[in-house]
Amino acid sequence: MMRPFQDLIAAVEQADSSDALLVATENLAGMTGGAGDAEAIDCLIRVLGFNNPGASVAAVEGLIAIGTAAVQPLLATLDEHNYGARAWAVRALAGIRDVRGLELLEGALGKDVGPSVRRAAARGLGQLSHEGLQGEERERLNGRCLTALEAACRDGEWVVRYAVVVGLESLALTLSPESDLRRRAQDSLSSLAKPCLEDTPVVRLRAELALRRLNERAGDGGSR
Repeated sequence: MMRPFQDLIAAVEQADSSDALLVATENLAGMTGGAGDAEAIDCLIRVLGFNNPGASVAAVEGLIAIGTAAVQPLLATLDEHNYGARAWAVRALAGIRDVRGLELLEGALGKDVGPSVRRAAARGLGQLSHEGLQGEERERLNGRCLTALEAACRDGEWVVRYAVVVGLESLALTLSPESDLRRRAQDSLSSLAKPCLEDTPVVRLRAELALRRLNERAGDGGSR
């Protein structure tokens, strides 16, 4: 018989070591996706602020499994003074892919001092869900994501630029080969593939791979 959510939450709150916190968080996160999610959200968000990367990974996975119900609580409880918690929260929002996280992801990519936060935001901006969006709304969303990613092509950290490449590819794959936005995305990828503009080989190689995939997809008849 499965323990009720209250017991799983209590185990997280009463954990007296890093290992105990990790196990308790994994147990709680593993139960998400059902009727007790509302009870689990606040507890998982609190774990993001602890100095325990393993537990934070588990909490992020649990919040992503919960999905859209976790978005507003995450946005409401972000702590701008806690770098670690902010980084994990951005990662969770990026994984959930809800458009309500757009403004936060834009701001994180453009202004956050933490490279890992900017990296998560770049990936997230390339993968936001278009569900429920039509016509101009979808175009506006894609335009904002692309503009943020274009600006981040000049980020000073190569790990962020690498994530920008991933974001640009993911975004471009949702667009028609004839789209102006797709052409802009490909232009940015082309710049990141040039030795004269990008001095980190792994970023250039990833940009070349993205361009090759986009060209292959265009040859197959369009976007995914």
